[in-house]
Amino acid sequence: MTGLAAAAAAIGVGEAVAAFTGPGTAPVYAVGSAAIDLTPTPLKEYAIRTFGTDDKPVLLGGIHLTMALLAVLAGLLALHRPVLGAAVLVLFGGVGVRAALSRPGATLVDAAPAVAAGVAGACTLFLLARLLRAAAAPRTADTRTDAADHPGSPATTSHGGEPAHQPTGVTGRRTLLVATGGTIAFAASTGFGGRALSDSRNDIVAVRAAVRLPPPTAPLPPLPAAVHPAVPGLSSFTTPNSDFYRVDTALTLPRIDPRHWALRIHGMVDHPLLLTFDDLLHLPLEELDHTLSCVSNEVGGHYVGTTRWLGASLPALLRRAGVKPGADQLVGRSQDGMTIGTPLESVLDGRRALLAVAMNGEVLPVAHGFPCRTVVPGFYGYTSATKWLVDLNVTTFAAYEPYWVRRGWDRRGEVRTASRIEVPAPFARVPAGDVTVAGTAWATHRGIAAVELRVDGGPWQTAQPAADAGPDLWRQWTHTWSGATPGTHRIEVRAADASGAVQTEQRAAPYPAGATGWHSTVVTVT
Repeated sequence: MTGLAAAAAAIGVGEAVAAFTGPGTAPVYAVGSAAIDLTPTPLKEYAIRTFGTDDKPVLLGGIHLTMALLAVLAGLLALHRPVLGAAVLVLFGGVGVRAALSRPGATLVDAAPAVAAGVAGACTLFLLARLLRAAAAPRTADTRTDAADHPGSPATTSHGGEPAHQPTGVTGRRTLLVATGGTIAFAASTGFGGRALSDSRNDIVAVRAAVRLPPPTAPLPPLPAAVHPAVPGLSSFTTPNSDFYRVDTALTLPRIDPRHWALRIHGMVDHPLLLTFDDLLHLPLEELDHTLSCVSNEVGGHYVGTTRWLGASLPALLRRAGVKPGADQLVGRSQDGMTIGTPLESVLDGRRALLAVAMNGEVLPVAHGFPCRTVVPGFYGYTSATKWLVDLNVTTFAAYEPYWVRRGWDRRGEVRTASRIEVPAPFARVPAGDVTVAGTAWATHRGIAAVELRVDGGPWQTAQPAADAGPDLWRQWTHTWSGATPGTHRIEVRAADASGAVQTEQRAAPYPAGATGWHSTVVTVT
């Protein structure tokens, strides 16, 4: 128990100090971020497949469990070797220091929470271990003899017949319990207090709510109702912000005050730029309807969504900066150090790429990049969508490898043609006769030309695509399966993009360039 109490004190003190250095510098979060960076790609993909968007809580839970086990070990060691036990917690603090300083742009100040945590944990364990040894020590021979030879002496009884004092062991145990309980209470109050102070010092909710976005220079018309078939169970065409997927490495969301935010555009340019948030909002703002998907999406998965973005033209800003010959990559850097590399020729080929400040008519949510992020149609998020953007570097692929490319992912990250069946749901029971089948397909920046499906390996049948909202958006579809007979059946779907290229049947995992294969579902006809 002493080891756990000391570890709790370490975490609490670390959280308190992190209130002044940033939530991400708290030891547990710093170690967690470093663990994400060091985790092999196959293990990351396994975590995403297994835990989905709960992968970060699982990671933090694992770190806390590991620390708890180390704390128990430290407590056992401290009973006989206090210095050795304290050294275990100092070691954990050292790991936190190393993790904090490993983050891009880190300074010595970022290591302060881990240093404070290591010192606090070691000192607390050392003191609690002394109390524990005192409580466990046997009473002296003199005390036992006096109690036996003079049972009624003033030394052992009071005038009322009650003990005048407790034996040393009992008093020591009470002192230990009080000290341990006090340590845990201190740890809880310090930890929660530090987190609350951090939240109050970085209260981005009120700041975000105060942002007033100017209207777009040329508003897009509402999407026609015909883009979304009225089929119960089919995804909405536009994804609500609250349902939009989030896959990133940030354990704590960056909290950026737009009043202090600036974007630097530099590298292979003639005229480097530095833009404030006010500068950005005073630029002509454009709207873009766009379907964004994650490269980690499995066949038939849900890491994809469609929104109406609002932002400044990224190509216009790059032309204003003057891109030098030979540049072929645009690297965006997030405030938390994440780097995303986009093929530069694709940003400048006429597509509408944005420095987005809003989605679906709402200021960017913090989880999706507030105050600014990049959006470049045609690519998975890992090569096109830098959230919490603070830096754009015009460079080359030969000169710099972004975060995911260094880990073996394809450097371009172009979206593969994908389609999925959403209705009927997997393993649904449907009545015999005519059955409505519906779903969604996408091939971002190429567009979907056709969707086909088949039942039980039979002939392919053409589905009815909904209205085409444009090549940068997904396309929904329906089909009437006529004469469905009782039994278990397998339905498969495939799509063709606007060039006529048909989605491949060959199954491939998301790593390293995106999943491929036909989606299928099994239903029972009754």
